[in-house]
Amino acid sequence: MVAVLATGADATNPLSALEVGRAPRPDPPTHWSVVDVRAASLNHHDLWSLRGVGLPAGRLPMVLGTDAAGVTGEGHEVVVHAVVGATGHGVGPTEHRSLLSELHPGTLAEQVAVPSWNLVPKPPGISFEEAACLPTSWLTAYRMLFTSARLRPGDRVLVQGAGGGVSTAAVLIGAAAGLEVVVTSRDAGKRERALSLGAAHAVESGARLPFRVDAVLETVGAATWSHSIRSVRPGGTVVVAGATTGDAPAAELTRIFFQEISVIGATMGSKEDLESLLRLLVRTGVRPVIDTVVPLGRAPEAFARMVSGEHFGKIVLTV
Repeated sequence: MVAVLATGADATNPLSALEVGRAPRPDPPTHWSVVDVRAASLNHHDLWSLRGVGLPAGRLPMVLGTDAAGVTGEGHEVVVHAVVGATGHGVGPTEHRSLLSELHPGTLAEQVAVPSWNLVPKPPGISFEEAACLPTSWLTAYRMLFTSARLRPGDRVLVQGAGGGVSTAAVLIGAAAGLEVVVTSRDAGKRERALSLGAAHAVESGARLPFRVDAVLETVGAATWSHSIRSVRPGGTVVVAGATTGDAPAAELTRIFFQEISVIGATMGSKEDLESLLRLLVRTGVRPVIDTVVPLGRAPEAFARMVSGEHFGKIVLTV
């Protein structure tokens, strides 16, 4: 079958390790299902894999991708929950939690195999392309807002870095849930776009906010960490789900302990979170913002756009 593969690792030029080629069709073990992929979306996790992070040479070549929506052999339309092993479903007792494309082949292919427990019914009002945007960035945003930060309607949240998958999702579902969302970006156009999607305020990266927020969603890392710590109120929460500009900023420990700031990590979310997210979208009519849709065979173009940082919303591959 046609698949998008990591064939090597290159920390400085990750796209040089990317290949569209052939991979064996899945041969699922007991309690696993094969999904015919209709749409899959890209994430920064795919770029980290191409850089060799979390994907050692012994597992190459590896089919990339964590997000997909498709159809089972029985004809059921499903969304794939990409966290494998966290609950023990479909894996041995010693297998630790992983994401698709780390230990098991990923979703950027004509077919993907996952534990049957990981399949969530796709609501009929959500397209395959929209559903394929949800399992990583949208699920992460949902978990950061409501599970990790435990925000409630009327609370204030800072979302660092307008335009990315997690930040766009956080603006849309945060606004739909009654949060006062502040977003940052160096790009004036992205700030305006965030305002049009429901953000209450959009400011330059690093600029002083009009107020301290109850929580910060941090996926940028070193470039925004100090701003995040200085923008959250005493006793507030910073939720970290990524570090695209580096993971070793100055820690700001004095401010963290003196102001009793909580720092919480988040990696995607549970199957139950994904089911709740889908119900929220059905109830509110909110849908993912899709930047680009291209066929699977043109994956290098899609990856190049993600690397450029020019996109706003999700980049989707169709099969």
